[in-house]
Amino acid sequence: MRIATIARLFRKDAALGPRSPFVLVAVTIPIAVTLVIQLVFGDLIEAKPRFALVDYGNSAFSRAIADIDGIVTTRLDDADTLRRGVRAHDFDGGLVLPSGFDRAVQSGEKPPLEIYISGESYAVDRLVLAVNTIDLIRDIEGRTPPVAVEIVDLGRGDPISLSTRLVPLIAMYAFIMAGLFVPASSIVEERERHTLHAVLTTPASLADVLAAKAILGIVLTFIMTTITLALNRALGPDYGSMLGVLAMTSVFWALLGVLVGLLARSSQALFAIVKGAGLLLFAPVVFYIFPQWPQWIAQVIPTFWAIDPLWRILADGASLADVVVSLAIVAGMCVLLLFAISRLAQRIVHLD
Repeated sequence: MRIATIARLFRKDAALGPRSPFVLVAVTIPIAVTLVIQLVFGDLIEAKPRFALVDYGNSAFSRAIADIDGIVTTRLDDADTLRRGVRAHDFDGGLVLPSGFDRAVQSGEKPPLEIYISGESYAVDRLVLAVNTIDLIRDIEGRTPPVAVEIVDLGRGDPISLSTRLVPLIAMYAFIMAGLFVPASSIVEERERHTLHAVLTTPASLADVLAAKAILGIVLTFIMTTITLALNRALGPDYGSMLGVLAMTSVFWALLGVLVGLLARSSQALFAIVKGAGLLLFAPVVFYIFPQWPQWIAQVIPTFWAIDPLWRILADGASLADVVVSLAIVAGMCVLLLFAISRLAQRIVHLD
């Protein structure tokens, strides 16, 4: 292979890429899936109850509840706005504090307290708001609760939200569409149009052609996956480690795309291969959504190792050194893919 020849072929494929429907799909689907999850299902994956507050007397309650990390508190100017917001489920609950509320509570009076609950709020959110409201009012009164409640997490640390568990699914779309489909469809298209033979009459070899298409897949996969994770605020605390993982896994998916492109002699065959292997490709991400399932089943699936380093950096705060074993397995799979590609490439011209 010659670098100059590969560079020319890469520039050609990159220039023709925007005209290909597969490239357009690879660019739009991950972003579209992200928008659907964030816009349509945003309320379903909201982890914190939303609380509206109207305070006519600058109560200590307002300052105290704003400091609670588990509640998203919004200050409003009047009770009518609060009621409309709770009725529209813009908030899970709301509270109106009258003027002089703190003084009345401390003197033993029972001032009126207007609490509103959205009919669409979750029971757990109502419980969180009610318990915290009662505790904070007792603090203002000067009393302490009869018991001290301490929540002990016996899991793996901070609870992982559903929105975070859906990130591997979104990333998998970027991997498959950009890394697998783009190089595979480019090879199949050239074989169907018989332009591959024309290219091979030039000084370019088949290895040069395949290398250029693999590089296109690597670059596009890396860019699209990075954009997708950034849109989902899922690059993790260690950007460098995440980008290193994405670079390695992009190579795996691009090589897999080249292999599929060599196996499929037509567009129909390409879709049949991807459709048939769809369950195997996407199966690992289901185990992140349902962590109670036996995780060893996912580890048997090869594509698990191409998504697990991303998950560990995102969810567990792992570094590149922590996922070196997984990346070594990915590197081993890349070697196997290169071997399979070289064997198929020796026969592709004769088969066509």
